[in-house]
Amino acid sequence: MRPVVIRCALAVALMALTSVVSAEESAVRIGALDAVLTTPTGVERPPVALLIAGSGSTDRDGNGPQLKPATLKKLAEQLAARGIASLRYDKRGARGWKAEFGRPEDFRFKDYVGDAAALVDFLRGKFARIVLVGHSEGGLVAILTARRTPVDRLVLLASSARRQGDLLKAQLEKKLPAAKMEPVAKAIDAIMAGQVVDPAPSELPIAPSMQPGIGSAFAEDPIDPLKQLTIPTLIVGGARDSQIPRLDMVALAAAAPAAKTLWLPDMNHVLVDVANEDENLSSYNDPDRSLDPDMVEAVAGFIAAAGPR
Repeated sequence: MRPVVIRCALAVALMALTSVVSAEESAVRIGALDAVLTTPTGVERPPVALLIAGSGSTDRDGNGPQLKPATLKKLAEQLAARGIASLRYDKRGARGWKAEFGRPEDFRFKDYVGDAAALVDFLRGKFARIVLVGHSEGGLVAILTARRTPVDRLVLLASSARRQGDLLKAQLEKKLPAAKMEPVAKAIDAIMAGQVVDPAPSELPIAPSMQPGIGSAFAEDPIDPLKQLTIPTLIVGGARDSQIPRLDMVALAAAAPAAKTLWLPDMNHVLVDVANEDENLSSYNDPDRSLDPDMVEAVAGFIAAAGPR
């Protein structure tokens, strides 16, 4: 792994930009996807980041039905202040399921990838370079999108190196007693294998009609497609992340040995600094809590830096 080093001159330059660069936001619709394009004013042909949200019905700001950290909105604002444009969008299911998406039970994970690829096509030719920035599950979407359509760079934020089904089992093992975990693990394995579990264990409340779509997400492996990418890549993780441990960042970095990496001691899963578990939990519903500044500078510097596209 090659650690990211933010050099003093670059950091000073980026901090100076935050005080002089304003931004404009415009609502756009690409196919059935509603999005917000943020562009720094007075910057001719800036680079652009496609911000890809994590799991669940997550909207353009990085908020879901219960959790509202506004992660993507804050990141878009910070990037714009540094002369970088961004496009963020409502995932399928956020703000309601649209008829254009078809039946919810027919959803498959590849649809997320197709959506991101369509947004890349919308951005192509309008900006200096296109960078995919995936947060959490969005990192997997970004990896698969980069395999599907040409982009210039890739950023993975708090992203897993494991199949989501395997990650879910590891997370639930910490919460459930062994007697309850055994049938849950078997059900997850069956859903990953394309089977329908009816009834599902009460600790895994996934309706049978939705299991094929969720299983398609559970079974996607990020490692092999990441190994096939040759574009510049940045991988960022945090020691306060209770969902994605450091071993995932290590595995991602092993799959992309040329990637730059950054491990932040105080950053949690929603990309803010916390000192304890109480702060960690409250940050998931704190849209005003600032993003980790070193993460912001590293991501902005990586996107803006000259070099191979």
